[in-house]
Amino acid sequence: MNEWLDRHMGRLFLAPAVTLILIFSIFPLVASLIMAFARIRFSAGGFKVRFVGWRNFEKQFFGSEQFHLVGTFTQISILGWIFGLAATAALLWWIWKYVSGPFTWFGFTGRLFTLGMGLGLTWLFSGTLLSGNQFGTIGTTLFYVFIGCGIQFLIGTALAFACSQSIRGKTAFRVIFFVPMMITPIGVGYIFRMMADTTKGPFAEVWQWVGLGNFAWATDPWAARIFIVVADSWQWIPFVFIMMLAAFESVPRDFTEAAELDGASPWQSFREITWPHVLPIAATVMLIRAIEAFKIVDLPNIMTSGGPGIATESVSLQAYYAWRSLDLGSASAIAYILLFVTVVICVSFFNLVVLARVRKQR
Repeated sequence: MNEWLDRHMGRLFLAPAVTLILIFSIFPLVASLIMAFARIRFSAGGFKVRFVGWRNFEKQFFGSEQFHLVGTFTQISILGWIFGLAATAALLWWIWKYVSGPFTWFGFTGRLFTLGMGLGLTWLFSGTLLSGNQFGTIGTTLFYVFIGCGIQFLIGTALAFACSQSIRGKTAFRVIFFVPMMITPIGVGYIFRMMADTTKGPFAEVWQWVGLGNFAWATDPWAARIFIVVADSWQWIPFVFIMMLAAFESVPRDFTEAAELDGASPWQSFREITWPHVLPIAATVMLIRAIEAFKIVDLPNIMTSGGPGIATESVSLQAYYAWRSLDLGSASAIAYILLFVTVVICVSFFNLVVLARVRKQR
């Protein structure tokens, strides 16, 4: 018995963790995949499951829910055509450049996924945003990801670099900057919804003073999106700040001091020594933050309920509303569409930006 325990002790210790992963991760993933290809109808005493194939996905892209997910396409403007054709030519030139160079089937297959996603998003925005048409939850989600994460990275990195220098009170700044992360997203949503109230909020007099006392931001699509990005940035800038501060403080002082002795300016020292050293961490921070931003659901739900209309509704919130209305098949299909978009964009970013930079440094 003792010998058997000695041989299998590792498996016994791993068994609880593996069991929990199977129960809370693998099983829901498989169950939701089955639901994505089925139509579930609840009735008294149970439910009925009917296999419908790709209909749940077709409905989102070509059917009654097309306007909801990808937007409304009526006609493409001249600006949309110019942008779409220029971006398409750039993407085709990029794939041709890879084919004519060192070629591997694995790399080519991955780039085909990136090419397809790039072409899809190019014509999505050409036919909606650049043509004056309403774009759907995918466009709104990408706005939160690219604009929101970009703002958070720039401000968080700038604050981290400032606090990595020899300045007074930087320890107090670290504590202050970290406070927003301790508040739940629901709390952040209610706080910013209250502060943005131009009639009864705590800053109502300020809004009146700047001439926005009668401005209903929640009824304007772009104002509502911007307010949500501001609230999301306030909460997540501390995450970028903490991670990048650790990265900046890990840069060997000997390198920067040697550069100063050689006559390098602060900008040259940052560009040639500091930034290459922290780049892998910066890319990881952006990747983690982008993955989280794709799943944003709390702030749009609390601040605007996805409105006005569906202007601030993210893909995750759309899936939540479908699930709440007991349309489990559509909710699962929307979730898997979001998963595919997230994986392709994040993996493409890592391979084409991070790994490319690492290869150049080698």
